[in-house]
Amino acid sequence: MPTVDARPTSFDFDLDTTALLVIDMQRDFLLPGGFGESLGNDVSQLRRTIAPLESLLAAWRATGMPIIHTREGHKPDLSDCPPAKLKRGPMIGQAGRFGRVLIRGEYGHDIIDELQPLDGEIVIDKPGKGAFYATELSETLEKNGITSLVVTGVTTEVCVHTTVREANDRGYECLVPADCVGSYFPEFQQVGLEMIAAQGGIFGWVAESPAVIAAIQE
Repeated sequence: MPTVDARPTSFDFDLDTTALLVIDMQRDFLLPGGFGESLGNDVSQLRRTIAPLESLLAAWRATGMPIIHTREGHKPDLSDCPPAKLKRGPMIGQAGRFGRVLIRGEYGHDIIDELQPLDGEIVIDKPGKGAFYATELSETLEKNGITSLVVTGVTTEVCVHTTVREANDRGYECLVPADCVGSYFPEFQQVGLEMIAAQGGIFGWVAESPAVIAAIQE
């Protein structure tokens, strides 16, 4: 069972029970001129995760271990978008550069070209921040015998954090590769990672992707 040295302790990979979770690497969030940038955010802070994630995905695919991608978004009629969320995100459903913002089936809702899922990889559409809420993720993990997750994607303090917390409450061990998660705000990135690994790994472990790749290639 390969081991990754993480902060503040270590995370053990059982290759038969670990999945890679890639959260919301969508055009709406990462492309210049898209929804994220239209809010005044620096998308380069998210785009720096693309190259490390490409390398991690390639190594992971070589092992044959499960890969699950998520996309945040809503039905075209917004029937699955709570009023409180729509109030805080009035651009949801409105016309953007890449189609209606965060609407399933639109160009901007889909995953960026560099990280497109391959045939056989699972894609889960989620209406909330956490990947477990109102989705089939729990059932998918149980069906595949998954007990540990390597969690990547964006943004660190919102969808990644929410998902790691949800997973922790459900008994999953989580590892977050620091260079494969991103925030528009560098201070949130740093603090978000520190919160995950605090107090002996209260929500999970934090490492760098080269250490993860080395571990799964052993």
